[in-house]
Amino acid sequence: MIRSPLPRSRFSVNFGTLFTEIPLPARLAAAKACGFEVVEFQFPYDHPIKELKAALDATGMRLNNLNTPRGDTSRDEWGHAGLPGREADFRRYFAQAVDYATALGAPLIHVMSGGVVPGQHEAGLTTYIANIREAARSVADRGLTLLLEPLNRYDRPGNLVSRSDDIVALIDEIGEPNVKLMFDFYHIQVMEGDLLRRYERHMPHIGHVQIANAPLRLAPDKGEINYPAIFEAIAASPYQGPVGLEYKPSGRTEDDFAWMAEYGIV
Repeated sequence: MIRSPLPRSRFSVNFGTLFTEIPLPARLAAAKACGFEVVEFQFPYDHPIKELKAALDATGMRLNNLNTPRGDTSRDEWGHAGLPGREADFRRYFAQAVDYATALGAPLIHVMSGGVVPGQHEAGLTTYIANIREAARSVADRGLTLLLEPLNRYDRPGNLVSRSDDIVALIDEIGEPNVKLMFDFYHIQVMEGDLLRRYERHMPHIGHVQIANAPLRLAPDKGEINYPAIFEAIAASPYQGPVGLEYKPSGRTEDDFAWMAEYGIV
C-alpha cells in the first residue's frame, strides 16, 4: 500500500463540490465526521453569516478560503474583477466577501475575474490589475490574502486568464505582497501539464493549493495525474497550507473518500 507523506489533517474539503447532497451548514458536521478539520466555501452568500458562524463554532472546523460572489447567475457571471465598466459591482461584491471572510475567520479570498468581454481582453487585464491592487491594499491591515486562479478554458470558456505563467506575471505587475496564486493541479494539468516543475517554479507565488484529477475533475485516483508523486512534492515543498479537495465525487461524498485509504492517508 502507498504511504502518503500528507496526513488527513492537511486536506481541506471544498463545499462547492463535496457534500453538495446536504445543506451547506450541515456539511461542516459531515466533513468533521469524516476526519477533516479544515473546509473551503465557494459561494456561501445564500446563508447568513450568523448561521455559518454557529455551524463552524459548533463543529470546531476552520474555514480556510472562500470566493468572491459570482454575480448574476442568470447571465452566467463568474466574478467582476476583470470586467471594464463594472468596477462599482466589483467593489460591492468584494466588500461582501470581506465581510464573510472576516466574520468567519477565513484568511484567503479567491477573487473571481469574470470572463472576457468581446474585443476587450487587454482592457479586461488592465481593469483586473487595477481592481486587484486596490482590493489588496484595502485589506492588507486585516491580514487577508487574495488568491488569483487560472481556470481552464474547457470548463470556463472565455475566462480572462487560463494559464499559471500569465497569472504569475500579473501578480508581479500588481506588486502587492498579499496577492498570491491559487495553484489548482487540475486546471493547470488541463491547460499546461508539467505539474511538478510548474509547482516548484511558482512556489514563491503560491498561496493555496487545490486538487482534482484530470480530465473529468474526479477524485485523485480517477484520472491521468499521478497524485502520489504530487503529494510527495507538496510534502517536500515550503508550502505548509491545506490541500483543497475540489473534485466531483462519483457518488455519495463519504463513499468517494476510499482513495485516501488507498493512498495511505490517515
